[in-house]
Amino acid sequence: MKKFFFDSGTRDAVTSTSLLFLRISFALMLLIGHGIPKIQNYAHLTATFKAPDLFPFSLMSTQVSLIAVILAEVLGSGLIILGLMTRPAAFAVAFTMVVAAFGKHAVDPWFASPGGGGAKELAVLYIIPAIAILLSGAGLYSVDALVPTDKKRRKW
Repeated sequence: MKKFFFDSGTRDAVTSTSLLFLRISFALMLLIGHGIPKIQNYAHLTATFKAPDLFPFSLMSTQVSLIAVILAEVLGSGLIILGLMTRPAAFAVAFTMVVAAFGKHAVDPWFASPGGGGAKELAVLYIIPAIAILLSGAGLYSVDALVPTDKKRRKW
């Protein structure tokens, strides 16, 4: 189980530098652009936020659904930035974005129009780096790389 939570994936310096840039830029955009504003507008959002009409989520109250989204966007982003438990955090973020794209924005168009309005595009654009981080791990420059996952650590 420790290997699942803390395996940092590759140890290549160039790839790890690219993963560091991807992790920090992606997670900061999600945290600053979506997570923190949801915390600041929590009172207003509880009145307007609607859980998706998908089966298990339709049974959740709006407060529970909103708190789950905030946890994924704030806590998940923070963990991805640090590179701590990166793969589970990336899974939580990707899962939240899948529910947002295909649950909350199910009837919305794929691409955002110039006039605004809801669309699947932004959520799908957050799914892509989350899945890339989920598959690759955090890389050498992360807290996960400091945690030994087996008796003999990989040198590559």
